[in-house]
Amino acid sequence: MRIAVTGRLGQIAKSLVERGPNSNIEVLTLARPAVDLTRPSDLTDVLAALRPRAVVSAAAYTAVDLAESEPVLAHQINANGAEALAQAAARLQIPIVHLSTDYVFDGTLDRPYCEDDPPCPINVYGLSKLRGEQLVAAANPNHAILRTAWVYSPFGKNFARTMLSLAGTRDEISVVGDQRGSPSNAFDIADGIFNVLYNLIARPDDAAIRGVFHMTSGGETNWAEFAMAIFAASAASNGPFSQVRSIASSAYPTAARRPANSRLDNSKLARSHGVRLPLWRDSIPETITRILAKDFQKKA
Repeated sequence: MRIAVTGRLGQIAKSLVERGPNSNIEVLTLARPAVDLTRPSDLTDVLAALRPRAVVSAAAYTAVDLAESEPVLAHQINANGAEALAQAAARLQIPIVHLSTDYVFDGTLDRPYCEDDPPCPINVYGLSKLRGEQLVAAANPNHAILRTAWVYSPFGKNFARTMLSLAGTRDEISVVGDQRGSPSNAFDIADGIFNVLYNLIARPDDAAIRGVFHMTSGGETNWAEFAMAIFAASAASNGPFSQVRSIASSAYPTAARRPANSRLDNSKLARSHGVRLPLWRDSIPETITRILAKDFQKKA
Protein backbone atom coordinates (compact mmCIF):
# COMPACT_ATOMS: atom_id res chain seq x y z
CA MET A 1 0.00 0.00 0.00
CA ARG A 2 1.21 3.49 -0.83
CA ILE A 3 0.48 6.53 1.34
CA ALA A 4 1.42 10.21 1.12
CA VAL A 5 2.63 12.04 4.22
CA THR A 6 3.18 15.76 4.77
CA GLY A 7 5.93 16.99 7.06
CA ARG A 8 9.01 15.26 5.63
CA LEU A 9 11.37 16.41 8.38
CA GLY A 10 9.03 15.84 11.33
CA GLN A 11 9.30 13.12 13.95
CA ILE A 12 6.15 11.31 12.83
CA ALA A 13 6.92 11.50 9.11
CA LYS A 14 10.43 10.13 9.59
CA SER A 15 9.11 7.37 11.82
CA LEU A 16 6.47 6.45 9.26
CA VAL A 17 9.15 6.20 6.56
CA GLU A 18 11.33 3.96 8.74
CA ARG A 19 8.48 1.74 9.93
CA GLY A 20 6.70 1.52 6.57
CA PRO A 21 8.42 -1.64 5.29
CA ASN A 22 7.40 -3.53 8.45
CA SER A 23 3.75 -2.94 7.53
CA ASN A 24 4.17 -3.36 3.76
CA ILE A 25 3.52 0.34 3.27
CA GLU A 26 5.37 2.62 0.87
CA VAL A 27 5.58 6.06 2.45
CA LEU A 28 5.97 9.05 0.13
CA THR A 29 6.75 12.28 1.97
CA LEU A 30 5.71 15.73 0.78
CA ALA A 31 7.42 18.97 1.71
CA ARG A 32 8.35 22.39 0.38
CA PRO A 33 8.84 23.51 -2.31
CA ALA A 34 6.62 20.87 -3.95
CA VAL A 35 3.99 21.29 -1.22
CA ASP A 36 3.72 24.53 0.73
CA LEU A 37 0.89 24.48 3.25
CA THR A 38 0.93 28.27 3.40
CA ARG A 39 0.02 28.24 -0.33
CA PRO A 40 -1.67 24.88 -0.84
CA SER A 41 -3.54 25.49 -4.11
CA ASP A 42 -1.93 22.63 -6.07
CA LEU A 43 -2.31 19.79 -3.55
CA THR A 44 -4.84 17.81 -5.57
CA ASP A 45 -2.57 17.59 -8.61
CA VAL A 46 0.43 16.64 -6.48
CA LEU A 47 -1.48 13.87 -4.70
CA ALA A 48 -3.08 12.60 -7.90
CA ALA A 49 0.35 12.14 -9.47
CA LEU A 50 1.47 10.00 -6.53
CA ARG A 51 -1.68 7.83 -6.53
CA PRO A 52 -1.70 7.09 -2.77
CA ARG A 53 -4.35 4.95 -1.07
CA ALA A 54 -4.46 7.40 1.85
CA VAL A 55 -2.95 10.61 3.19
CA VAL A 56 -1.37 11.35 6.58
CA SER A 57 -1.44 15.00 7.61
CA ALA A 58 1.65 15.19 9.81
CA ALA A 59 3.01 18.62 8.89
CA ALA A 60 2.45 21.26 11.53
CA TYR A 61 3.66 24.53 12.97
CA THR A 62 4.88 23.25 16.35
CA ALA A 63 6.80 26.20 17.82
CA VAL A 64 4.39 26.56 20.74
CA ASP A 65 5.89 29.69 22.27
CA LEU A 66 6.68 31.41 18.98
CA ALA A 67 3.10 30.86 17.85
CA GLU A 68 1.99 33.46 20.39
CA SER A 69 3.67 36.10 18.22
CA GLU A 70 2.98 34.37 14.88
CA PRO A 71 -0.71 33.41 15.09
CA VAL A 72 -1.40 33.99 11.39
CA LEU A 73 1.37 31.66 10.27
CA ALA A 74 0.36 29.02 12.83
CA HIS A 75 -3.23 29.08 11.53
CA GLN A 76 -2.12 29.06 7.89
CA ILE A 77 -0.27 25.79 8.41
CA ASN A 78 -2.20 24.04 11.20
CA ALA A 79 -5.69 25.02 10.09
CA ASN A 80 -5.87 26.21 6.48
CA GLY A 81 -3.11 23.94 5.22
CA ALA A 82 -4.65 20.91 6.91
CA GLU A 83 -8.03 21.80 5.41
CA ALA A 84 -6.57 22.03 1.90
CA LEU A 85 -4.95 18.62 2.28
CA ALA A 86 -8.22 17.09 3.49
CA GLN A 87 -10.06 18.67 0.56
CA ALA A 88 -7.52 17.23 -1.88
CA ALA A 89 -7.90 13.77 -0.34
CA ALA A 90 -11.68 14.08 -0.57
CA ARG A 91 -11.49 14.96 -4.26
CA LEU A 92 -9.44 11.82 -4.82
CA GLN A 93 -11.87 9.82 -2.64
CA ILE A 94 -9.20 8.61 -0.23
CA PRO A 95 -9.07 8.78 3.58
CA ILE A 96 -6.97 11.17 5.61
CA VAL A 97 -5.37 10.65 9.01
CA HIS A 98 -4.75 14.01 10.65
CA LEU A 99 -2.47 14.40 13.67
CA SER A 100 -3.53 16.73 16.45
CA THR A 101 -2.58 17.42 20.04
CA ASP A 102 -3.49 17.38 23.71
CA TYR A 103 -3.14 21.17 23.58
CA VAL A 104 -6.73 21.46 22.35
CA PHE A 105 -7.64 21.08 26.05
CA ASP A 106 -7.00 23.51 28.91
CA GLY A 107 -5.71 20.82 31.28
CA THR A 108 -8.03 21.60 34.18
CA LEU A 109 -9.74 18.21 34.50
CA ASP A 110 -8.60 15.82 37.22
CA ARG A 111 -8.80 12.78 34.92
CA PRO A 112 -7.61 11.83 31.43
CA TYR A 113 -9.47 13.64 28.67
CA CYS A 114 -11.95 11.74 26.51
CA GLU A 115 -12.75 12.62 22.91
CA ASP A 116 -16.15 13.99 23.95
CA ASP A 117 -14.74 16.47 26.45
CA PRO A 118 -15.16 20.07 25.22
CA PRO A 119 -11.92 21.50 23.79
CA CYS A 120 -10.68 24.73 25.30
CA PRO A 121 -7.19 25.72 24.10
CA ILE A 122 -5.16 28.09 26.26
CA ASN A 123 -2.55 29.05 23.67
CA VAL A 124 -2.37 29.97 19.98
CA TYR A 125 -0.85 26.64 18.97
CA GLY A 126 -3.70 24.69 20.57
CA LEU A 127 -6.27 26.99 19.02
CA SER A 128 -4.74 26.55 15.55
CA LYS A 129 -4.70 22.76 15.93
CA LEU A 130 -8.31 22.69 17.10
CA ARG A 131 -9.36 24.76 14.10
CA GLY A 132 -7.44 22.32 11.92
CA GLU A 133 -9.40 19.42 13.38
CA GLN A 134 -12.67 21.16 12.65
CA LEU A 135 -11.74 22.06 9.07
CA VAL A 136 -10.38 18.58 8.28
CA ALA A 137 -13.55 16.94 9.58
CA ALA A 138 -15.74 19.26 7.51
CA ALA A 139 -13.63 18.84 4.35
CA ASN A 140 -13.39 15.05 4.28
CA PRO A 141 -15.85 12.75 6.10
CA ASN A 142 -13.44 9.85 5.53
CA HIS A 143 -11.05 10.93 8.29
CA ALA A 144 -9.45 9.85 11.53
CA ILE A 145 -8.10 12.67 13.70
CA LEU A 146 -5.49 11.35 16.13
CA ARG A 147 -4.58 13.48 19.14
CA THR A 148 -1.22 12.61 20.63
CA ALA A 149 1.10 14.25 23.17
CA TRP A 150 4.66 14.56 24.43
CA VAL A 151 6.14 13.02 21.28
CA TYR A 152 9.82 12.04 21.30
CA SER A 153 12.12 10.17 18.92
CA PRO A 154 15.70 10.16 17.62
CA PHE A 155 14.65 12.85 15.12
CA GLY A 156 14.12 16.59 15.28
CA LYS A 157 13.66 18.77 18.32
CA ASN A 158 12.09 16.96 21.26
CA PHE A 159 12.35 16.66 25.03
CA ALA A 160 14.51 13.52 25.09
CA ARG A 161 17.17 14.94 22.79
CA THR A 162 17.14 18.26 24.67
CA MET A 163 17.64 16.55 28.04
CA LEU A 164 20.57 14.48 26.80
CA SER A 165 22.18 17.53 25.23
CA LEU A 166 21.86 19.48 28.50
CA ALA A 167 23.21 16.54 30.49
CA GLY A 168 26.53 16.94 28.75
CA THR A 169 27.01 20.37 30.33
CA ARG A 170 25.05 20.37 33.61
CA ASP A 171 25.23 18.28 36.78
CA GLU A 172 21.65 19.20 37.69
CA ILE A 173 18.71 20.16 35.51
CA SER A 174 15.49 21.78 36.70
CA VAL A 175 12.41 20.22 35.08
CA VAL A 176 8.73 20.99 35.55
CA GLY A 177 7.05 18.42 37.77
CA ASP A 178 3.44 19.62 37.95
CA GLN A 179 2.38 18.93 34.34
CA ARG A 180 1.19 15.37 33.76
CA GLY A 181 0.96 13.41 30.53
CA SER A 182 2.13 10.34 28.64
CA PRO A 183 5.45 10.49 26.75
CA SER A 184 4.66 8.97 23.36
CA ASN A 185 7.28 7.40 21.13
CA ALA A 186 7.03 8.44 17.49
CA PHE A 187 7.74 4.89 16.27
CA ASP A 188 4.83 3.56 18.35
CA ILE A 189 2.61 6.30 16.95
CA ALA A 190 3.68 5.38 13.41
CA ASP A 191 2.76 1.74 13.96
CA GLY A 192 -0.60 2.84 15.35
CA ILE A 193 -1.23 5.08 12.33
CA PHE A 194 -0.62 2.18 9.95
CA ASN A 195 -3.22 0.09 11.77
CA VAL A 196 -5.73 2.92 11.57
CA LEU A 197 -5.04 3.38 7.85
CA TYR A 198 -5.58 -0.29 7.10
CA ASN A 199 -8.88 -0.15 8.98
CA LEU A 200 -10.05 2.95 7.10
CA ILE A 201 -9.35 1.33 3.76
CA ALA A 202 -10.69 -2.13 4.62
CA ARG A 203 -13.89 -0.87 6.26
CA PRO A 204 -15.11 2.04 4.11
CA ASP A 205 -18.64 2.03 5.56
CA ASP A 206 -17.74 1.75 9.25
CA ALA A 207 -18.54 5.07 10.91
CA ALA A 208 -17.13 3.87 14.24
CA ILE A 209 -13.54 4.01 12.95
CA ARG A 210 -13.87 7.57 11.71
CA GLY A 211 -13.79 10.74 13.79
CA VAL A 212 -11.55 11.87 16.64
CA PHE A 213 -9.36 9.47 18.64
CA HIS A 214 -6.69 9.78 21.30
CA MET A 215 -3.38 8.00 20.70
CA THR A 216 -0.76 8.23 23.43
CA SER A 217 1.39 5.73 25.27
CA GLY A 218 -0.02 3.88 28.24
CA GLY A 219 0.43 5.13 31.78
CA GLU A 220 1.26 8.63 32.93
CA THR A 221 4.05 10.68 34.43
CA ASN A 222 5.33 14.25 34.63
CA TRP A 223 8.18 16.00 32.82
CA ALA A 224 10.61 15.61 35.72
CA GLU A 225 9.97 11.87 36.01
CA PHE A 226 10.25 11.55 32.24
CA ALA A 227 13.67 13.22 32.41
CA MET A 228 14.75 10.81 35.14
CA ALA A 229 13.71 7.85 32.99
CA ILE A 230 15.67 9.28 30.05
CA PHE A 231 18.80 9.69 32.15
CA ALA A 232 18.44 6.20 33.64
CA ALA A 233 18.31 4.72 30.14
CA SER A 234 21.25 6.86 29.05
CA ALA A 235 23.37 5.91 32.06
CA ALA A 236 22.66 2.23 31.38
CA SER A 237 24.20 2.75 27.93
CA ASN A 238 27.16 4.76 29.26
CA GLY A 239 25.62 7.98 28.00
CA PRO A 240 25.32 11.41 29.67
CA PHE A 241 23.02 11.91 32.63
CA SER A 242 22.22 14.55 35.23
CA GLN A 243 20.39 14.89 38.49
CA VAL A 244 16.84 16.20 38.06
CA ARG A 245 15.32 18.85 40.31
CA SER A 246 11.53 18.98 40.06
CA ILE A 247 10.16 22.53 39.91
CA ALA A 248 6.74 24.14 39.57
CA SER A 249 5.56 25.51 36.25
CA SER A 250 5.50 28.97 37.81
CA ALA A 251 9.27 28.77 38.22
CA TYR A 252 9.73 28.25 34.47
CA PRO A 253 7.59 30.89 32.73
CA THR A 254 7.00 30.53 28.98
CA ALA A 255 5.34 32.71 26.37
CA ALA A 256 2.57 30.16 25.90
CA ARG A 257 0.66 28.58 28.75
CA ARG A 258 0.77 24.78 28.97
CA PRO A 259 -2.03 22.52 30.20
CA ALA A 260 -1.26 21.01 33.61
CA ASN A 261 -3.10 17.84 32.61
CA SER A 262 -2.21 16.40 29.19
CA ARG A 263 -3.45 12.89 29.95
CA LEU A 264 -5.62 11.42 27.19
CA ASP A 265 -7.97 8.45 27.49
CA ASN A 266 -7.13 6.00 24.69
CA SER A 267 -9.95 3.50 25.24
CA LYS A 268 -11.95 4.62 22.18
CA LEU A 269 -8.98 3.95 19.91
CA ALA A 270 -8.53 0.48 21.42
CA ARG A 271 -12.24 -0.28 21.13
CA SER A 272 -12.73 0.99 17.57
CA HIS A 273 -9.38 0.27 15.93
CA GLY A 274 -7.83 -2.39 18.15
CA VAL A 275 -4.83 -0.10 18.71
CA ARG A 276 -3.16 0.36 22.07
CA LEU A 277 0.33 1.85 22.32
CA PRO A 278 2.92 0.39 24.73
CA LEU A 279 3.45 1.76 28.23
CA TRP A 280 5.47 4.97 28.11
CA ARG A 281 8.50 3.52 29.91
CA ASP A 282 8.80 0.51 27.60
CA SER A 283 9.90 2.42 24.50
CA ILE A 284 12.45 4.70 26.14
CA PRO A 285 15.61 2.51 26.20
CA GLU A 286 15.70 1.69 22.48
CA THR A 287 15.11 5.30 21.46
CA ILE A 288 17.69 6.66 23.90
CA THR A 289 20.22 4.20 22.46
CA ARG A 290 19.41 5.54 18.99
CA ILE A 291 19.81 9.15 20.15
CA LEU A 292 23.15 8.38 21.80
CA ALA A 293 24.46 6.73 18.65
CA LYS A 294 23.21 9.60 16.49
CA ASP A 295 24.05 12.62 18.61
CA PHE A 296 27.00 11.56 20.76
CA GLN A 297 29.01 9.04 18.77
CA LYS A 298 31.15 11.70 17.12
CA LYS A 299 31.73 13.45 20.44
CA ALA A 300 32.97 10.31 22.18
